[in-house]
Amino acid sequence: MEKKTHYDSIMDRSKRIMWQDDCYVDLQSTSSSHQQQNISWINKHQDQLQRFITSPFLEGMLTHLKKVGVLSSAEETRILKAGQIQDQVNTLTTIISGKDAQSSDTLRDFVEKSDCPEAQLILNHDSMVEAHKGVLLRRYEQHRDRDSISCSKLDITSRPLLLVDGLSDLQQKEHDLMQVGATRGGKRNHLRQLGLDKLLEPLTRVSLPPRVSLTAGVAGIGKTTWVRHFIKKWSQGSVCTDVSFVLPFTFCELNSLEKLSAERLVKLAFPHLTEPSLVLGGSCRTLLILDGLDEFHCTLNFSDAAPCSDTKKEVSIEDLVTNIIRGNLLPDVAVWVTSRPGVASLIPGGLVDRVTEIPGFSPADIQIFLDHHFSEMDYASKIWAHLRSHKILMVMCYIPSICWIVADTLMYIMQSETQENLPRTCTELYAHFCSMRAEVGEPRGRESVKMEQLHGSNRKLFGNLGRLAFYGLLKHKYTFSEQDLRAYGIDLLSIQSSLGSGVLVREESTMYTAYRFTHLTLQEFLAATFYYVSSKRAIFDLFSESTMSWPKIGFQNHFRNAFQHSQQAEDGHLDVFVRFLTGLLCPVALKPLAGLLTLGKDDGNQKPWAAGFLQSHLAGGGCVVSLRAVNLAYCLQELQHTELLRSVEEDLRLGSLAGKLSRAQCVVLGYLLHVSPECSEQTNLTGSLNYTTVKCLLPQLLYCSHLRLENNHFKDDVMELLGSLLSLLTTQNNNIEEEGAQALAEVLQCNRKLVSLNVQKNLIGAGGAKRIAEALKTNRTLTKLILCSNQLGDKGTVALAEALTINQTLLSLQLQSNSISNRGMTALTKALRLNHGLVSLNLRENSIGVEGAKNMAHALQENNSLQNLDLTANLLHDEGVQAIAGAIKVNQALTSLHLQWNFIKSSATKALAQALRSNTTMQLLDLQENAIGNEGVIFLAEALKTNSSLHTLCLQGVSAGTSGAVAMAKSLMTNQTLQTLDLRGNAVGMEGAKALANALKSNRSLKSLNLQENSLGMDGAIFIATALKGNHQLTYINLQGNGIGESGAKVISDAIRTNAPGCMVDI
Repeated sequence: MEKKTHYDSIMDRSKRIMWQDDCYVDLQSTSSSHQQQNISWINKHQDQLQRFITSPFLEGMLTHLKKVGVLSSAEETRILKAGQIQDQVNTLTTIISGKDAQSSDTLRDFVEKSDCPEAQLILNHDSMVEAHKGVLLRRYEQHRDRDSISCSKLDITSRPLLLVDGLSDLQQKEHDLMQVGATRGGKRNHLRQLGLDKLLEPLTRVSLPPRVSLTAGVAGIGKTTWVRHFIKKWSQGSVCTDVSFVLPFTFCELNSLEKLSAERLVKLAFPHLTEPSLVLGGSCRTLLILDGLDEFHCTLNFSDAAPCSDTKKEVSIEDLVTNIIRGNLLPDVAVWVTSRPGVASLIPGGLVDRVTEIPGFSPADIQIFLDHHFSEMDYASKIWAHLRSHKILMVMCYIPSICWIVADTLMYIMQSETQENLPRTCTELYAHFCSMRAEVGEPRGRESVKMEQLHGSNRKLFGNLGRLAFYGLLKHKYTFSEQDLRAYGIDLLSIQSSLGSGVLVREESTMYTAYRFTHLTLQEFLAATFYYVSSKRAIFDLFSESTMSWPKIGFQNHFRNAFQHSQQAEDGHLDVFVRFLTGLLCPVALKPLAGLLTLGKDDGNQKPWAAGFLQSHLAGGGCVVSLRAVNLAYCLQELQHTELLRSVEEDLRLGSLAGKLSRAQCVVLGYLLHVSPECSEQTNLTGSLNYTTVKCLLPQLLYCSHLRLENNHFKDDVMELLGSLLSLLTTQNNNIEEEGAQALAEVLQCNRKLVSLNVQKNLIGAGGAKRIAEALKTNRTLTKLILCSNQLGDKGTVALAEALTINQTLLSLQLQSNSISNRGMTALTKALRLNHGLVSLNLRENSIGVEGAKNMAHALQENNSLQNLDLTANLLHDEGVQAIAGAIKVNQALTSLHLQWNFIKSSATKALAQALRSNTTMQLLDLQENAIGNEGVIFLAEALKTNSSLHTLCLQGVSAGTSGAVAMAKSLMTNQTLQTLDLRGNAVGMEGAKALANALKSNRSLKSLNLQENSLGMDGAIFIATALKGNHQLTYINLQGNGIGESGAKVISDAIRTNAPGCMVDI
């Protein structure tokens, strides 16, 4: 073996120096296998040496190596001058590797005999990490969350986290379902997405990684699923590879602990990590995950908790968590907390470096989910149709776990009953769900089997689960121990039944076993069933579980008491409970529960009484409609007493709300803003409101994504109310003056939601424009500003132009009809040279002349962001347009240019045509109502033969005749990109029509052709109609006003429908 090694060494010519032609001198010594082994040890641990050696440890190592003669003073100096600590370590290992075996032995012995954490990590880090990853993979493989993760289009990677500035007031103060209802499950505007791999990374090159990250989301949105998926991906080495250890804890686990140290906590949860100090000490990067803060039974007190920085000191579990988040404990460990928003807000904002949200399902996601999981027998389409017709169920499906409950239940009903019996309210739905869980596994042919016998074994369990749910809800308690279950009479064996396992979820780890309801809303529903049954016989206040209270006799007294508690709850945590309680008064909702509840006789009076009770509260209350008041309308919906709701919705649809908005109607309107299809895309309250009703509805208008308030005769005082709340505001055709503009300006300076502001056709004037312009200098959220018809003049325009030199986030500015002349235009064009954000600029119907056009041309040669420019109805003339055409030759950003009504003739058109030959970005050119004549059209037609970007060409009323049409037809035979050609109001004639017809036979790009009022006559129209037989792209053609006659129109229309059935024709 040794001979072979020596022979191989001789033959390795890469390790020799050429001496003569075929003679080599062997300069490689036959080093001992012992030295190779030590060099191999250095190579094996090179990464760990560079990663974990600290300056103090390196200093001790160098001192030792110099003392035993391994390093000289010169070598030590060379190492210390190498730069960063990693460079110093690299230099050290390079020097040692070049020495004899004894030097390598000395380095290895120093590390192996050291008891420093750095040494332990160098030697054991990789094996510890691999063992830990193996444990986590085995532990979390058993969790098969019933999430949409099995659908590739809806897995975690397709639903990234959303980076937010903080939690909104709605998130901090309201119930989860109220949050989802008020926002319709919509996302906030302009949020940055954060993928799994970016969770712990800095956002910019100069920022630091977050120490404390907070992920908020309503119950059932997928927080724990996200955590488990992250752990799985990290354990597989797919994400955050620079993190050595991930230590996941749930607050359910922490609930079982009382007093312990940080190191003991790690030992309890991860016994295989025998040296927690190595993991927690900061020498390697560690992530601590605290999942489900809202399930923590203790209260975090960040103001009074005793400081603790010792990882070995035992403190109460709440103080331990508080000190970890504060950074007193484990300051070098990254912390990731997940929670429902209301509880998350208890962590002081200054302690959180990054806040993210988990997005729910959009309507498109819900459809994908249904198609993936319920595709057989067309269940998916039937469920989707039912959700679309019952918006309150659709909005709930924003939450993935509720989407499962809804879809499962609806499919189960479809399999057993007719579609007419599908639930219309949440109470009905959950009643069917519980009935389904009780019936799973039972034979379907059960007509002769009494319901009492069928559900007898479940009745006691159902009642005890309701009691557990109700008193847990009062205490904000959502996880329960086995002791809790026994205290409420729930046998652990009974929860293994279909009903028990469908309603309760068991969670366990090495530290704990706990139970929770499948979803928070299910706990609230069961709590309502308990209260509904118990209140019929209870003589004391059910809200006082273990204390004496004044007698309360009769269901109605208990019902009033429940509503009083819900209205007084600031966080709205009883809102959904009282919705379900009200819904149970409807016989249709109670029917599925007949075998699960012990029900006495119902005299039929409770439902009308409850309806009167709720409506009296709608009319009473304060002058402002709060979400507590809106919840009353939700209750009416659950009660299926919808006369008032339907009446207001009909008035909203018809636009006839003016004069009808009493307080009760305002409350119902607030509810409709959440759920009505009329408000899903935009809320149209045109001509419906006044100052009083705006003030009343103000908190609910906050949640409108697009609010139209035209023709309400608002004055400046209303703007002070509205502006600071909305994300998209339309107040055109009112009487807003400079004072109102000042209110809007103040809004723009502090509002973080307003993205679109439409105040056209008001009286803002130059002074108001100046105030808005000042606000734009600091505003970073507004993307669309419409100031048309506001008498801004040049002074107002100059102020806005100055703002554009600073503001880079405004995308669209509309200044139509504002008496802007060359002076204002000059200011705008100077701003465009510096601005890189504006995409669309509307300057229609002003007084911009040749000078202004030339300045715009200069700006377009430098600006690379403006895409849409509208200069319709100005005074540009040929000279001004020729300048703009010159700029288009070099500009590669502009995609649409409107030059209608600008006194343009053929010479300017020639310049534009020449520009189109080289321009590759222009998609729309509008030259309507300019006398360019046949000559101008011929120039454009020639350009189209080579241009490959233009999609739309508008040539209405340009004095074109037959020759122009013939030239255009020839260009269409070669051009394959033009999709819309508008030749209205010209004189194409029969010959022109014949030429165009021939072109249509070969052209495959044109989709819309408008030949209205072109003197085609019957023959010309027939040419066009017959040509369509060979054309399969045209989808619209207009032949009106061509003297064809009624009978001729029918013949041609029939011919077009026969030859091109997919083409719509106006004739």
